[in-house]
Amino acid sequence: MLRALAVDDERPSLEELLYLLTADPRIGSVEGAGDATEALRRINRALESGPDGPEAIDVVFLDIQMPGLDGLDLARLLTGFARPPLVVFVTAHEDFAVQAFDLKAVDYVLKPVRKERLAEAVRRAAEQRGAAPRIPVHEPDPDQIPVELGGVTRFVPVDDITHVEAQGDYARLHTDRGSHLVRIPLSTLEERWRARGFVRIHRRHLVALRHIGELRLDAGTVSVVVGGEELQVSRRHARELRDLLMRRP
Repeated sequence: MLRALAVDDERPSLEELLYLLTADPRIGSVEGAGDATEALRRINRALESGPDGPEAIDVVFLDIQMPGLDGLDLARLLTGFARPPLVVFVTAHEDFAVQAFDLKAVDYVLKPVRKERLAEAVRRAAEQRGAAPRIPVHEPDPDQIPVELGGVTRFVPVDDITHVEAQGDYARLHTDRGSHLVRIPLSTLEERWRARGFVRIHRRHLVALRHIGELRLDAGTVSVVVGGEELQVSRRHARELRDLLMRRP
């Protein structure tokens, strides 16, 4: 059973988060804090109590934009402790995702918070703390990938993805209609989608062969045009890419 602390300076958002967390069977106890300074004092008591003490906290559900000390500042402070609690960011802004995962966040949940999405964040925290998840997790459709936009989960067909760009622990999926950020390493997508015609062209880029419109050679450098964007091909991957394109039906 996880012991949780929810931190948000907006009282309605904090009360909603506390309500949703209390309803999750994997949460044993949950407290609220109205700002990062109050939360830091509570976390200090937890650390002094020890991981098995009565004041212990396993996971902090943390808003980002707050007056004074913000959520990212608090997370940076926690990285300096020997055994800090896990951090799940809960925010209305998707712009800080890369920074959040640089700080080893367990998850990044967008507001308005949905019960199912928060349950997934709790599951991840429970797994990291060694608690067995009590809610079954269903395998996603291999022809689609779930992405979040404004608190809504949408399912993007893999065939619509032109290329993928690495962004830290995230990957940005590009389609003709826009891009989406997902918390999946590029190496994982490369392995998962190899049979679907995706190939690595650079340490930062994975492209769908069927969406390559042009292969360009210029003074020894190789690039491809995918979805109207020109991407550089590293020397390491240039020969393999040319061979694959020559064999493409």
